[in-house]
Amino acid sequence: MATFEAHPEVPPKDASTVILIRDSASGPEVFLLRRVGGMAFAGGMTVFPGGGVDPQDADADVAWSGPPVSWWAERFGVDEGRAKALVCAAVRETFEECGVLLAGPTADTVVADTAGYAQARKQLEARELSFSEFLARENLVLRADLLRPWANWITPVGEGRRYDTRFFVAAAPAGQIADGETSEAAEVTWQTPAQAVNDWIEGRTMLLPPTWSQLSAIGEYATVADVLAAEPEIPVILPTLYQEEDGSWRVRFPGQEPYYAAGAHPWGER
Repeated sequence: MATFEAHPEVPPKDASTVILIRDSASGPEVFLLRRVGGMAFAGGMTVFPGGGVDPQDADADVAWSGPPVSWWAERFGVDEGRAKALVCAAVRETFEECGVLLAGPTADTVVADTAGYAQARKQLEARELSFSEFLARENLVLRADLLRPWANWITPVGEGRRYDTRFFVAAAPAGQIADGETSEAAEVTWQTPAQAVNDWIEGRTMLLPPTWSQLSAIGEYATVADVLAAEPEIPVILPTLYQEEDGSWRVRFPGQEPYYAAGAHPWGER
């Protein structure tokens, strides 16, 4: 574990994270990636695909299918500009980080195979190509209807990098293969939430509270259809950093007892 040091307050940046799910004989599985160690934020942690909103996401002029931007704005409690940016970032980051593209040639279809977009994916990750330019060039429609709003967590005050992250859920499109062909992933896997949490309990992975919390929530559902049909409340969760008498750091958040019963905060060492 890395030594943690509290930082002066910095404003959080908008970010989007997508929990990709698929059915299995053991119930829903989620796609997880372990971030490369040494990264400035959450290095070495096991997370869902996602990342910060790019300034171009807000200005994206894209063909759109699904709930209007106003619906997303209401669900996430933001203005329409931010809502559009968050949804575009969710689709873009998912494509960049694992090759899954929630878009199709028409408003009711989805790309069956993304292998042909490998070069564009690299350009997107390098910010050499904007997401709107990519969709327009390929005549693709962004499928906002394949996403569901799920949660909203803000990085605690005191962290060096902070994000106001909206979590989405989405079923992995049939035929598309989620991979780890990104510079940010050390390894990737599909697991049931129970398997992922058990790996963390056994010390094989590190889970931050938001990831652990979403795994726990998804684990309550029997099928992908059940997850997509859910309409969870989306309170803004801002964990609070505090220091134990022994000098270790923890974060206080709703439902934290099972998290700390299994192990310490990943950044808890002095």
